[in-house]
Amino acid sequence: MSDLAKEKAARLLKKRGSVSSLGSHEVRAREPVGKAKDSISTVSYIDEPGHHDDNPRPTVQMENTYQLGPTKRFPVMTVKEILKDVLASYLQEEKYEAELCRQMTKTISEVVKARVKDMMIPRYKIIVLISIGQLMGQNMRVGSRCLWDATSDTFSSHTFKNSSLFAIANVYGIYFE
Repeated sequence: MSDLAKEKAARLLKKRGSVSSLGSHEVRAREPVGKAKDSISTVSYIDEPGHHDDNPRPTVQMENTYQLGPTKRFPVMTVKEILKDVLASYLQEEKYEAELCRQMTKTISEVVKARVKDMMIPRYKIIVLISIGQLMGQNMRVGSRCLWDATSDTFSSHTFKNSSLFAIANVYGIYFE
């Protein structure tokens, strides 16, 4: 990453109060006291292979609830509003730069995940996928396939464009039985 791109990314992160530069243990330390979170989050990146091998997840013991469906549905429209808000606030005035956009995908995914988790939706696993690309008159199709229960699992999606880039954001809510 060039020094100019690093400096610009650092300025953006400081200006917006991003949590992507923090480790997951530091993010949890910032959470308000009294909110019990029972999940452990990890972020994986294609350009950083094997970083999960260093820090294995502790086994979480959960009691059987014999509850086969969610008591509260995944709020698709609320999550879509979060996606619109975060993408617009982070990318509205940005120009496409490969290294900066690489860092912004990490930042945006962490911010979206934190805001969705703050909604305290019980028993849903949250998966956030962000893609940012250069807008040069090309055509692109993005598809995803998942094996899930159509009655309880769902997703929310939003696309964003400005004069030089596009972004696609997907949040999947997978019910944990």
